[in-house]
Amino acid sequence: MSYHIACDIHTHTIFSRHAYSTIGENVAVCRERGMELLGSSDHFSSMLFPDQHLRNFQYFLNQGCWPRVWDGVVVLRGLEVDIVSLDGDLFGQDIDVPNTIVGRPYASDGSLFDRVTSGMDYLIASVHNGDFTKGAPIARTTNMYVKALENPQVFVLGHTGRSGVPFDYDEVLTVAKEKNKLIEINEHSLEIDSRGWFHSVCSRIAQRCAEMGVGIIVSSDAHLAPAIGQFQHAQDMLEGIGFPQELIMNRDRRTLLDALERAGICNLCELADLADYE
Repeated sequence: MSYHIACDIHTHTIFSRHAYSTIGENVAVCRERGMELLGSSDHFSSMLFPDQHLRNFQYFLNQGCWPRVWDGVVVLRGLEVDIVSLDGDLFGQDIDVPNTIVGRPYASDGSLFDRVTSGMDYLIASVHNGDFTKGAPIARTTNMYVKALENPQVFVLGHTGRSGVPFDYDEVLTVAKEKNKLIEINEHSLEIDSRGWFHSVCSRIAQRCAEMGVGIIVSSDAHLAPAIGQFQHAQDMLEGIGFPQELIMNRDRRTLLDALERAGICNLCELADLADYE
């Protein structure tokens, strides 16, 4: 089986500090490769800065200046936010931000999470440092992922096969299906998997998604422009288990945008047609 995957919504720019390309360079690669949609999803995490201040994250606040259709590529504004507790809390939710980046007081209370994510199209929720989960029972780690999925802005659970956090697949996938949220199959996880451990876990998760009818996103997790749209390891794994094409929600931009709308994240379905006339 040969899969058609025309969108990549887990990608990084130089803002993420351990990534090396600009948003313009990422768009250019998408155009060259005939990709229909790019989602830029830089890290929203304590790993970027020692001090958690709104000014450090103003990169996200000004993404409204990005064209929605850039050189024929639909561009979505996302971020990859860290899951930071067994209660499914997300980075920045516990940090109050009373003032704007120029020092004016906001009219209402809000957290760093609220201020930064309010203009985003979608969030990918991931565990990067799972030390807080060590020794926790499966019921707690499962609840962690369920709570993350229940956040109304979270569209995707990121690289669960690489996080090293065990959880009850069926319980989490049932919630994902009910809420029309997606599970990521992460190319980068498989690419760096010298021991085969990530491949084994990702394969089991993908198999259960297939059996339960849960939609997935196949993502590059690119930290350099040439990696965008490259999914060979993920495709080989999915072909090995006979994963159905119809459950790959980024197979084309219309399917992806429809999935965003069904999940109640945002309605950008008009972009599916606008790009045709760019």
